[in-house]
Amino acid sequence: MHDAFDSSFPQDQAHGLRQLFGQTRVRFVPVVANPNMAFGGVMLERLCTAFGELGAHVLVIDASDRAPAPAELTAVGLTGCVEPLSHQVSYLAARGLPIRYVDAHGSTANFLHAAADAAPHADVVLVHATETDLCRLFMRSEARPLLLADDRPASVTHAYAAMKLLTQRAGLMVHDLLLGAAPHSPRAERIAQQIASCADGFLGAVLRDWMHVDPASDVNDPPTPALRRWARDVLQPVAADVAHAAAYPTAFPAYRDFPQQALN
Repeated sequence: MHDAFDSSFPQDQAHGLRQLFGQTRVRFVPVVANPNMAFGGVMLERLCTAFGELGAHVLVIDASDRAPAPAELTAVGLTGCVEPLSHQVSYLAARGLPIRYVDAHGSTANFLHAAADAAPHADVVLVHATETDLCRLFMRSEARPLLLADDRPASVTHAYAAMKLLTQRAGLMVHDLLLGAAPHSPRAERIAQQIASCADGFLGAVLRDWMHVDPASDVNDPPTPALRRWARDVLQPVAADVAHAAAYPTAFPAYRDFPQQALN
């Protein structure tokens, strides 16, 4: 069990997350893995490109069911297990790893503390995991989960079911949606409207923002205006901290694909 924060023992189940979100510049983004979605790995790449344009370093924690198994070194710590993919993207294979950090309250938030310690250079941590794992990681926090879906019914149904679980079990009431679909998909906007309507009408939740990304676009293409806006919003007020360190680049960093075992 990670013990770097033992000097500030949690006062309640959410205390550690309040401390983590309130006292560090790193931004944690829960990204809900969707097994019924095509090109999930591509969507993660697009997110990294959007943050990279803003000069932020991204740590991708892949704890989804299709992620690679964690390295054996995770038994003694995470620092040596963070793999650099480029000067702006790092990767941590973490399938089944968060549950090793579970506390007596059923929270695995200590895993987020350990990840932040292992990658102190990260400005954004994308936590790609199932909705069940994300409930344990982010329960009653200030996080805003990002739902992933494409324009097929099974994918949309899973995204809504994940929102329902995150709302009812973890108290996460505000969500965003990244929709992977062809540029002129006639269903994209209607899907976002339907999810927003169901969230409000049945869950008392809010779909705050949504982005439409073409999964066939090149990873080095500029982010869409909506994705660029969303990334800038996530980084606030971090954007002010990193803007002085990196000018907005015109060419985006190339990095190798996420491992083939990951969702694609």
